[in-house]
Amino acid sequence: MSYIQLINSLLQNELSAVAAYQQALNKFRKETAMGEMDVLMCSFEEHKAAVFSLQNKINQLGGTVVQDSGAWGTWAQIVIVCANLLGKQAALKALREGELTGLEEYEKALQDHELPTEARSLIETKLLPAQQRHMRTLASLLDVVLA
Repeated sequence: MSYIQLINSLLQNELSAVAAYQQALNKFRKETAMGEMDVLMCSFEEHKAAVFSLQNKINQLGGTVVQDSGAWGTWAQIVIVCANLLGKQAALKALREGELTGLEEYEKALQDHELPTEARSLIETKLLPAQQRHMRTLASLLDVVLA
């Protein structure tokens, strides 16, 4: 896999996350406390920023940016829709699983020795820390929901 394909794959994961958070936010807008909504909105906005950053990086490296989330996005949408039907706890768990997948993909990307330095730096300094923050946030929200 070329490094452009690798970065596009990360982009597809982020596009999936944006769509999943949008679904969750739409579902819980009326039944979730403002603090919880603010936290979810923050993660949503960070995923949108990650999409923008990855698109810019692909363009800077001379690649062609993918336009959709592909098969992974379809699967993520099915999971989050089903989780939304089952309630807040299931939806938060589905989001957490998506975040875990994203975290693993970023860590895997950092193992690729062909990954350009500027892409590696973006992942290490911005994208991976955000992903870790989202994991902690969802764990905290789940603790509140389960209490």
